[in-house]
This record gives sequence, C-alpha cells and structure tokens, in this order.
Amino acid sequence: METLATLAATLGPRNCLTAPDDVAPYAVDWRGVGGATPRAVLRPGSVEEVQAAVRACAADGLAIVPAGGRTGLAGGAVLPPNGPASVVLSLERLNRIRDVDARDFSLVAEAGCIIQHVQEAAAKVGRLFPLSWGAQGSAMVGGALSTNAGGIRTLRWGNARDLVMGLEVVLPDGRVLNDLRRVRKDNSGYALRHLFLGGEGTLGVITAAALRLVPALKRVETAFVAVPSPDAALALFSRMMESGAEVIAFELLIGRCMDIVAKNGIGVRVPLPLGSPWYVMVELAAAHPAVPLREMLEETLGAAAEAGEVLDAAIAENEAQRANIWRIREDWPDCARRECPSVNTDTSVPVSAVPEFCARVEKALAERWPEGRLFALGHAGDGNIHVSLGAPPGMDREAWYARAREAEPMVNAIAVELGGSFSAEHGIGQMKRHAMATHKDRVALDLMRAVKRAIDPEGLMNPGKMLP
Repeated sequence: METLATLAATLGPRNCLTAPDDVAPYAVDWRGVGGATPRAVLRPGSVEEVQAAVRACAADGLAIVPAGGRTGLAGGAVLPPNGPASVVLSLERLNRIRDVDARDFSLVAEAGCIIQHVQEAAAKVGRLFPLSWGAQGSAMVGGALSTNAGGIRTLRWGNARDLVMGLEVVLPDGRVLNDLRRVRKDNSGYALRHLFLGGEGTLGVITAAALRLVPALKRVETAFVAVPSPDAALALFSRMMESGAEVIAFELLIGRCMDIVAKNGIGVRVPLPLGSPWYVMVELAAAHPAVPLREMLEETLGAAAEAGEVLDAAIAENEAQRANIWRIREDWPDCARRECPSVNTDTSVPVSAVPEFCARVEKALAERWPEGRLFALGHAGDGNIHVSLGAPPGMDREAWYARAREAEPMVNAIAVELGGSFSAEHGIGQMKRHAMATHKDRVALDLMRAVKRAIDPEGLMNPGKMLP
C-alpha cells in the first residue's frame, strides 16, 4: 500500500510495522481481547510524525486506533472484529518528560510516558503525581487520560481528568490543538480538553499533557481491617473522614477475594487470620511529618471496634508491610484469572448506596446463578465497586460466558437504579457499548454523536468504540 510505504519513509521502517509477528502483540490487550489485525503499527516519535501519520491515513481512508500500554479492560486500544481497515498508532516513543516545575506544582509529559515514570519524576523534586493503580508500571499517560483512569486515590484527588491542566492533541485532520497552558483559572470559552479526557481516542490523539502535582507525602499510615459488613465499612469510612486525618484510600473487598489471594498470590502475606465476611484497606497521609496520623488511626479504629464496626485490624509497621497490603489489591486481577473465568463489571454508585448495592447484587446473582462465585471489591470511598461472577470449579471460559453473560447487565441495571453508572473507571471501549445503548441518556447520546460528527466527520478515529 502506497500510504504505508510513504509512512515507512517518514517514520523509518522500524516504526512502520507490517510483518505479522511484529503486528501481533498490538492486536490484543492485557485481557487477551482482540479482533481484526491492523494493516500496520505506526510508532511516531514526535508530534510532527503523529501529524504526518494522521494526515496520510485520512487521505487514504485508513482508520486509526491509538494505543499506549494496552492495559485497558474494555478493548479500547485494539481493533474491533469486522471493523474498517485500520492501523494501530502506538504512542510508546513519545515518552519524554518535557518539563517539571516544582514551584508551580506541575509537570508536562508526553503521551507515551509510563505513569510510574511520571510519579518518579515528580518525586525527584519533592512532589507527588497521585494517580495510582495496579497497572501504573506499564500504563501510559495517553491511555490513562483517554480513559479517564481512576484508581485507589480517587476519593482524595479525583480521576485522571481532575489532574490535567492542559493538553496537546492531534485532531483527525492533522491539526494540533495546543492547549498546554498550566493555569488553574481559564474562563476563555469551552474547556476543550474535557472532550478528549475520557474520549478514548475517538476525537483525536493526545500527544502530551500538563499534569497537576501535589506535595509529597511525608507521613503515611496504612491498615488492613476486618469488618462484618459493607454497612460497618461505611460507618468506619465516616469515622475516618471525620478523624482530622487526610484519607487517601479506602478499599472494600469481600472475604472470598482474600481466600483467592491467599491461594493464588505469589509472595503475598495475609495480614490477618481469614474468616471475616468483608475487609477494608485504609490509608491516611500527610504532607508534614509531625501530623499524628498513627494516633488518629488507632483512636478511630478503637472507637469503631467498640461500636462493633471493626472485628480486627493490622496496622503496617514499615514500608514492606504497607506494600504487602497494597499488593493484595493490585495482584487481585491476576489471582482471579488464575482461579477461574469470570464475568466482570465496573460500576459506581453514590457512596451512601454501597451497602444496598452490594446486598442487592449478591441476592440477584445468587438467585439466578447459585453455582457462581461472587467476587466484590473496589474503591468504597468513591463508590466504585467491581463485581465479578466467577465460574464454578471445572467450567471453562466459553461455557461460563454463555451461561452467565446476563450477569453484567443485571449488575449494571442495579447500579443505575441506585443513581450510579455502568462504567466507573475502565471506559466504554468495545465491551460496554451495549450498556451505553441501554442506559445512557438519549439526549446525552445525541450530543456525543454531534460532537463526533463535528470533529471526526469521516469516523476514522478509533471506530467501533464508545458510541453504540
């Protein structure tokens, strides 16, 4: 194809991949989700090269699927089956930290920067980039922003969009939207960056971002807590929020999840004897080392224990113990995969509705699929609970998906009924377009389609994603 030959000359042959073995890794994501094989994988190394690639593809009618670390869980960075002729545009070579300004509490990073590397660059100047989740060692800035990633610290610092001050974006016609200004206040019209934050590459290619930093954490206290119920967990959450300490993480997981981690985790130590129906991970932090976090944590846990809200607790005594607690949460996806196939969800509800949501979901799934195994864990502090229905022992993936495919729509419906969302932090991608069609407000869908037509009239940016 003449377009690919031109791009090979522009990008260099090593950055315009067409050989099957070279293209294959870009055809699937972390979960093994894939569809069609791309015509090529383009690996531009500058904004100008991204522009050249986008313009050449537009001229030839080739669709573009932007990709970063491909750690997404909704199939957003791979081609859909039976889609149009497409290339994958990998941002992995746009991996420079352009600027770090400690006084301004900001950092400018290109889209291919790994999140952990951004965190490390901030730490070198005594600052913190607070976005954090299990895939941060391979996930990239562009993907995190395009999916509006969440993670364990959303309750304190918000999702990815809340940490962005400006963007640089290559539009579908090859023009560059340069909005990298690092200002906190700007009322000069529409906040255009929010079209691309959470836009999943359907409107343009994010190439760089101005990110907000916060003071480094000088004191951290972490506890692993056994609780009798989600109601008790929510009561503990209220106590922690009222303790005077800065609560930066509050995770909830059903006891069955701990059984799976204990069985399948590699090098993970269980902090408490198992047997509790539910567990909580809570982390407090302060930017000043003199803040008495330990005392605040112990006093709050003590009061909760007296009220029957806490059954047992283990407080991390050092960084190794703290890291072990968070490994439980971060290693859960791999542990669950080793245990059994499961139907997964990504729902959120108002924080106050978490106990009712958990109870209704447990009852509904048990009635319909009594042989299934309920797994529930997530960010209770912001209302994002991930529910999975695991297969019974001995049942393979295809058979279980055929048997329990309606579990996800059932959980989604309960979340929406409680004023929540069917997609909290993983995005829509290919996997949740059906839920968009079912649950998204009709007027909202009309507006989203109008925006898509206005910015990408040919529909070449990440087709088959997000919009039903």
